[in-house]
Amino acid sequence: MQVVVSGASGLIGSALVPALRAQGHTVKRLVRRDVQADDELSWDPTNDVMSSRSLAGTDAVINLAGAGVGDQRWTEQYKRVIRESRVRGTKTLAAAIARMPQPPKVFISASAIGYYGDRGDEELDESAAKGTGFLSDVVADWEDASHPVTEVGVRVVNPRTGLVVSSAGGAWGRLIPLFSFGLGGRLGSGKQYWSFISRHDAVRGLITMLADDRLSGPVNLTAPEAITNQDATKELASALHRPALMRVPAWALQRVLGEFSTESLSSSRVVPRSLTNAGFSWDDPTMEQSLTRALRSDKSATDR
Repeated sequence: MQVVVSGASGLIGSALVPALRAQGHTVKRLVRRDVQADDELSWDPTNDVMSSRSLAGTDAVINLAGAGVGDQRWTEQYKRVIRESRVRGTKTLAAAIARMPQPPKVFISASAIGYYGDRGDEELDESAAKGTGFLSDVVADWEDASHPVTEVGVRVVNPRTGLVVSSAGGAWGRLIPLFSFGLGGRLGSGKQYWSFISRHDAVRGLITMLADDRLSGPVNLTAPEAITNQDATKELASALHRPALMRVPAWALQRVLGEFSTESLSSSRVVPRSLTNAGFSWDDPTMEQSLTRALRSDKSATDR
């Protein structure tokens, strides 16, 4: 297959691209600058610029572009960046695909478990209702931006990805160094559920969505069972052979992270029903296995 990938340099994209190529697929990467290599295509989502002609012959488009949610404090300006980088970029790609005489067979457009909001210990499969809050609203709009592509007969999949366990970036990329120095600990009460997935399994899940025509619409991309923050803290401390005696109270998180602290303390117990029903088998179903892989091999960009 010929596959076009946006966000190819990100945490998941940087592992997905080599994994696809290892399976014999031809991959083109979308870049926001002048093209410098044969495997690059230029686009400008800020100004809604994407040539349909450049996508000719494409069998699948995988859209992973979006500014990091936890990269900066949530000022009103950065909240606009978070929204625009997702919603506008997806609209730009969707419009280009819809204009194609022969559109690709599948459009996999990233989403996130932030859709569900703070739901305590309620089990949340793909049929669960939307939650409340800034991220929930952003994710809903993000998914809606991809839906017009269905009108031209393209299968659309929205992988609602959990916390990606990796030493290479994301939330765990920040936690691992802290715990390595013995500065880790549970956040708030520690009772909130964290729905996670190893970067390795996230890539495998996306490749499964690429190939399996039964998968469409929202698909939870998480490990089979969520884990509480308190238990995740214990697992990481054990894996690093470090103590985790500190506790970060909610007021301290609020002072340091601002509005984003509410997301760190929120609870989403997500169940990957669609992947399970499709027969997907996780290589890293537990936090222990996910951390073992992250600490052993995630420094490699390919993580295969």
